Amino acid sequence: MTKETPTHYTCSCCAGSRGSISETFQNREGSTKSKVSTGEQVRYQEKMVYVPGGEYLMGTEDEEGFKSDGEGPVRKVEVSPFYIDSYTVTNEEFDVFVKETGYQTEAEKYGWSFVFYKFLPEKPPMAIQQLPSTPWWFAVEGAYWYQPEGPESSIEDRMDHPVIHVSWNDAEAFCKWAGKRLPTEAEWEFAARGCLEQKKFPWGDELTPGGEHRCNIWQGNFPKENTADDGYVGTAPAKSFPANGFGLYNVSGNVWEWCADWFDRSRDMDQLVNPTGPSEGTAKVMRGGSYLCHHSYCNRYRVAARSSNTIDSSTGNMGFRCVRDA
Repeated sequence: MTKETPTHYTCSCCAGSRGSISETFQNREGSTKSKVSTGEQVRYQEKMVYVPGGEYLMGTEDEEGFKSDGEGPVRKVEVSPFYIDSYTVTNEEFDVFVKETGYQTEAEKYGWSFVFYKFLPEKPPMAIQQLPSTPWWFAVEGAYWYQPEGPESSIEDRMDHPVIHVSWNDAEAFCKWAGKRLPTEAEWEFAARGCLEQKKFPWGDELTPGGEHRCNIWQGNFPKENTADDGYVGTAPAKSFPANGFGLYNVSGNVWEWCADWFDRSRDMDQLVNPTGPSEGTAKVMRGGSYLCHHSYCNRYRVAARSSNTIDSSTGNMGFRCVRDA
C-alpha cells in the first residue's frame, strides 16, 4: 500500500483502535495478560509529587468543549490525598521493567501497532494497513515501544521521552511492578489543574501566554503540515515545558495518558467523593491530548477534555503516568 496524504477524517479521537482494523492484522496471537509480580517496593518514588487532595470543580461547560464526550456538567468532586508521577513513564524506565520481568507488550503479541503516516519511511519495508476512519494512522507490522516507527527505528536517542505503543493492560502491568497504580480520572484532572480552578490549561486560559509555547501539540494545518513551532514534531522529552502548580510536566499534549476508569459519556452525579467511574465498559479513559492535537480537529489538550480507547489498543501517541495512595 502506498502512503498517501489523508484528506478525510471523521473519527472523534486522534488515536487508532485495534477493533477498527481488518482481519489481516487482527488474526494474530491476540490480547493476553502477562504475569507480573506486584512490586515489593515503590519504583521511581523520587519522581512522584504529593497532591493534597480536596474539593474542586471537575469538567467544563465551556463552548470549546465536546459535550458529546461527557466533559460536563461541571460538578464539585472530592479526592483524597495521593502521590503522582511528575512526568510520564519514560522509555528508560519501561526498558528496566521489561529487562527485569521479560514482559511483552500487546503490540509485540499482536505483531503491529499504529504509526502516524508522516513517520513512515518513503518505502515502508514492512506490512502496513491504513485506518479508514482516521487515514493518518497506519497499522505497521513490527512497531512497538522499542521500535516506535517499525523495524529500523529505535528509541536509543529518546530514552527520556514518554514510552509509547503501550496499551492499558501494559500500563497496568508496569504499575503493578512499580508498586503503583493508574490514576482515576478525577485524580488525574485534579492534579493536572495544578490548583487553578476551571482554567482551560494547567497554566491558565491562554494557550501561548506572551507568545510562549507551554505544551507539545500540532501547529499548522492538521494533518498535512506541522510547523513544529513548539520545537517538536513527535514526542518531546517527558520533562519538557514548565511544570504546573503541583509540579507536573506535560499534562497537556505530548502523549495521551491512560486512566483507571471505564469510559462513559454520562456523568454519575451520585459518585462525587473519590469517583472511580462505571463498574464496567468497553474502553478506558485517556486524558491530556497528544502532539497530534490541534484546535481545528482534536481540541483535547484542555484539562477537562477526555477520550477513550480499548484496553488492548496501542499507538505512537499514547503513554501513562502512575499514582499511589498517600
